[in-house]
Amino acid sequence: MTSDTQAKDKIHFWAATDVGKKRDHNEDNFLVDKNMNLFVVADGMGGHAAGEVASGIAVKSMRDIVSQNKDLIEAYEEGSAMATRKDVANLLEHAVHKACEEIYSIGIREPEKRGMGTTLSALLIINKDGFLAHVGDSRIYLQRGNRVIQLSEDHSLINELIKRGKLTAATAEDSPYKNAVTRAVGVYESVEVDTMDFDVLPGDQFLLATDGLTGYLKDNEIPGIMKLDQNIKELPAKFIDLANDRGGKDNITCIIVRMVDHDGKAAELNKEIDRRIEVIKRMPIFKYLTYNELIQVMNITKVLSVESSQNIVTEGDTGDALYIVLEGAVRVHKGAVDLVTLPAGAHFGEMALIDTSPRSASVTALSAGKLMMITREDFFHIIKAEPRMANKLLWSFLQELSTRLRTTNQELSEDRREALEDLTEELFDID
Repeated sequence: MTSDTQAKDKIHFWAATDVGKKRDHNEDNFLVDKNMNLFVVADGMGGHAAGEVASGIAVKSMRDIVSQNKDLIEAYEEGSAMATRKDVANLLEHAVHKACEEIYSIGIREPEKRGMGTTLSALLIINKDGFLAHVGDSRIYLQRGNRVIQLSEDHSLINELIKRGKLTAATAEDSPYKNAVTRAVGVYESVEVDTMDFDVLPGDQFLLATDGLTGYLKDNEIPGIMKLDQNIKELPAKFIDLANDRGGKDNITCIIVRMVDHDGKAAELNKEIDRRIEVIKRMPIFKYLTYNELIQVMNITKVLSVESSQNIVTEGDTGDALYIVLEGAVRVHKGAVDLVTLPAGAHFGEMALIDTSPRSASVTALSAGKLMMITREDFFHIIKAEPRMANKLLWSFLQELSTRLRTTNQELSEDRREALEDLTEELFDID
């Protein structure tokens, strides 16, 4: 079964599902809603065809709930202050929760379906923004240029064991727990939902797939299949053939979504995004983050254009943002006394992310340029939403503070030594 259309000629997509070579019925379901640019894959589980019921309810519920709140989508699309990124992400999370409640309630009413559930991975695209909601071990990949990023995280026992160092990716292939999921929609009355928002660029491609495909697929194989010059209608069949050729032990479903690059700017935009990510990555507090996590940090940055001699930070003011010099240079000074010049790639004000102390110096642009800014509010939002990332960021902060403390102690020791030498010279009249 296949589905195809193109939305306002900006988004092309094609989807397909296959029963595979070992199963006698298909418990996967998918949704392609061309009016809302909503894409969903779901992999059901449970006996007596209950998995098919669960995955069907999940995709229908997602479409119904999002459609019922189309006014929010339209407000966001029009740039209204009444609809934020968080509001859209919350809508997708709410839709998953409603699906979970409905599937669970059916399982309670119909004993033969009790315990049924489904994975669910949803992608919603509004203008230049993408939104993800995810539960289970189906996946959403982003291909940007030749780089492939798994946007979703597997909620599986295998992944938990790998994260805890109990297994490696290589040994996981032979694990008896390979198909055990740690989260599913509908098995219990509620479920924790991962959500994420991110920028979408012309030329970006997305692959949404159930584990009937991803269990056989290596990330580095995706760019060789999902080439921009390939007819998108041929791509799902290629992925399905790959999975079946390698065993086809499960149902196979995938959706390809392609952002059309009408103006030929994809390469230029990708280069700019990579430049910003590289600048962020060089900062000590972000050094432990994965590429996926760096994208999330980049998504909360605001780019500010500054003119020569423009004041950016004033000594004594309460700060609430970290700044990164993207283009140009700035001077850090106390009054008319210059302390240091910061070139492109440097940063200042990071302590404002964790406290409200007054700024210790002023910062002024030496030339026209661009800065990236991260506010304390957005930084705290990431910490609350991403506990694993929060651990890395807070550990990096502790290391940075420890380094500064050692440096300060060393400087104080040198000052004390110099003061003692001066006092000795004075007391004993040493020339």
